[in-house]
Amino acid sequence: MLSKSGDHHSVPLSVLLKRELANEKTERPELLHGQASQSKKGEDFTFVKTECQRVLGDGVTTYSVFALFDGHNGSAAAIYAKENLLNNVLSAIPPDLNSDEWILALPRAMVAGFVKTDKEFQEKAKTSGTTVTFVIIEGWVLTVASVGDSRAVLESAEGGIYYLSADHRLDCSEDERERITSCGGEVGRLNAGGGTEIGPLRCWPGGLCLSRSIGDMDVGEFIVSVPYVKQVKLSSNGGRLIISSDGVWDALSAETAFECSRGMAADAAASHIVKEAVQVKGLRDDTTCIVVDIQPPEKPEPLKPPPKKQGKGVFKSIFGKRSSESSSQVDKEEYCEPDVVEELFEEGSASLSERLDSKYPICNMFKLFACAVCQVEIKSGEGTSIHAGTVDSRKLRPWDGPLLCLSCHAKKEAMEGKRPSGAARYHSDSD
Repeated sequence: MLSKSGDHHSVPLSVLLKRELANEKTERPELLHGQASQSKKGEDFTFVKTECQRVLGDGVTTYSVFALFDGHNGSAAAIYAKENLLNNVLSAIPPDLNSDEWILALPRAMVAGFVKTDKEFQEKAKTSGTTVTFVIIEGWVLTVASVGDSRAVLESAEGGIYYLSADHRLDCSEDERERITSCGGEVGRLNAGGGTEIGPLRCWPGGLCLSRSIGDMDVGEFIVSVPYVKQVKLSSNGGRLIISSDGVWDALSAETAFECSRGMAADAAASHIVKEAVQVKGLRDDTTCIVVDIQPPEKPEPLKPPPKKQGKGVFKSIFGKRSSESSSQVDKEEYCEPDVVEELFEEGSASLSERLDSKYPICNMFKLFACAVCQVEIKSGEGTSIHAGTVDSRKLRPWDGPLLCLSCHAKKEAMEGKRPSGAARYHSDSD
């Protein structure tokens, strides 16, 4: 376990036993949410769906979804993603999974759902695009997938701040800039003439300042829809989640957003955060905020101000090693729980092959005779393995998968820079 200062500590057996007993009695959290928006272009959209039943008729196996879509060059991509992304994610999850297996399957299902949504929208030949920050909360586990620059930030009840999404602005990531140029794109600022460059770094052709999005078929296939995914588990003390478009984050830091809304109910907090952002920067862009309070069921009132702490939160890795040297130190003094949120999964690679691999993050969580992205049935001779070449579906073995249909394979090759941008766009298998 990592403390706030980054030191390694062993956890005494008495504490582990106490935790185990507490976990047996842990109830599912209560989710209180609110949202607010001020519109400039009319391209921000939200999606909120609570108490979804994973097993029809079973009120215990529920999850909730909170998503924000910040469109650009029109609202078509944002609206399409809002209407289709959840179903595309769920369709990539095999049936008959228990709760733990379902949570383990979510990261890869989100990748498949994002890519399928992008592929199907681009088949409509519309040129708009959208950022997406998509959150599924199941019990105390939060799974967040994101493309673009709409961020999700969590504050635990103990006061630590955790960033659950990635910022895919080209200004923010050298790796993304290198990926785009290696795939045939160009990265640079707008040329104002006379050798003067202005504004943020952009991808050319198209001039988009993001490296990942859904849509944007006119920009080039090196702008990919493969999301950054992070999955964490909160302690039963809960916390507050803020999901906002760049209209908020360009004006307020995460610390300021949490501080200015401290002690407010979720709906009032969302409204106040938007108001503060507009006061700082003016209404230059659509400005949207979703606030979700994740609370023990016996504490329905707004979160109390946590004790002041220095620095940001530190994730506890379930694979972390403890040093025996630090163990003896802990035994000599009273053990205090550090402020931690358990990190279950994190991956930001733009490679679809890596993200859909059958061993990543869990084996055999795919449908043997279906495309891992669009879920269409693989016909004889038309299945392409992530690991190898064409595979005859009559001779499929479990270790051959996951498979891609021909059009999804073409999309994967384009996103990974293995065929020229703009060549033979994937409209359907029959084209």
